[in-house]
Amino acid sequence: MPAGLYIHVPFCRSKCAYCSFYSLQRAEQEIPRFLEALRREMAFHRRTFRSFDTVYFGGGTPSLLTPGQIGRILEDIRDSFRIAANAEITVEMNPADWTASDLRKLHGIGVNRLNIGIQSLDDGILSFLGRRHSAEQALRAVREASQAGFGNLGIDLIYGIPGQSQEAWMETLSISTVLPVVHLSCYELTIEPDTPLARLYGSTLPEPPGDSRSADFFFATSRYLAGVGYLHYEVSNFARGPLYVSRHNSKYWRRVPYLGLGPSAHSFRGIRRWWNVRSLPDYLAAVESGRSPVAASEALSREQMALEDRFLALRTARGLHLESYRRKYGTDLKGENGPLLRKLAEEGLVEMSRGFLRPTRAGLAVADRLALF
Repeated sequence: MPAGLYIHVPFCRSKCAYCSFYSLQRAEQEIPRFLEALRREMAFHRRTFRSFDTVYFGGGTPSLLTPGQIGRILEDIRDSFRIAANAEITVEMNPADWTASDLRKLHGIGVNRLNIGIQSLDDGILSFLGRRHSAEQALRAVREASQAGFGNLGIDLIYGIPGQSQEAWMETLSISTVLPVVHLSCYELTIEPDTPLARLYGSTLPEPPGDSRSADFFFATSRYLAGVGYLHYEVSNFARGPLYVSRHNSKYWRRVPYLGLGPSAHSFRGIRRWWNVRSLPDYLAAVESGRSPVAASEALSREQMALEDRFLALRTARGLHLESYRRKYGTDLKGENGPLLRKLAEEGLVEMSRGFLRPTRAGLAVADRLALF
């Protein structure tokens, strides 16, 4: 698979209570400097990365940029690298940002995949999460994006929120699946350290949902979406068939090389992983002075790569190709771990199919533990 390109846009109007990704609030005055720094950073990687077939704008809030600014970044990318004619170009969007006219312009400059951060269709939950859009705005954004020509349209949703019943969550799913949406990312609420939400727990909020309740949400979500035609292709991701699987995110799960640009962005190639400084001022200062903004890097050992291959592959419905793994690492998992794999199969967690070791639905629910066999 060709490499993927990730652009981290580090701007937010407000921080969501659960978010641990790097961004600055109300720093839009720095956008012109950021755009120029991105262009300069690309020059550092021209000899290492030559071509991409996916481009992904994440953040932060990429929709704080104008379509014209997104277009400028795409022009700079094409000046520095080769972009495949059929490239998947994704932008994340907050429903409160772009107008119908903006969405038409965005589609017109070549963005062909939009991911809208809805999170919930309950205004009370949206307020609790610190989102700055309403359920009405979310539905309107989906409708206007579809009318603007976005056939490859996805939304993000969160479950396991304090006070959220499974019935209310299923109602959100029911509404979402009749929208013109071909991709759903359904994430369990995670309490990340040093976030406003983490500080609430232990003071005014009860303990997060236990494993049993989380599993109930997970299985209900998977069964329902499979029943209405979605492919459950990764622990948290569902698509209306193989055509709409996220090509960019699939690179992460299959350990395909990717380049990350912008503050806090991560990159991977061969046995090396590196990441940029987690500070917009430090990022700008480095690039403007002609220095790389890379903060640190690591060389992965053979054992680390083998574990990552198992860990990431067993988070996906595709699973782990055993012969490819044997050729790569010299380890016959089926031969050396036969009794344990048979036990996992008897427990309904994995299955063997056409040379692949695949997690079942029950296996996906505990995917992070499967790789440790």
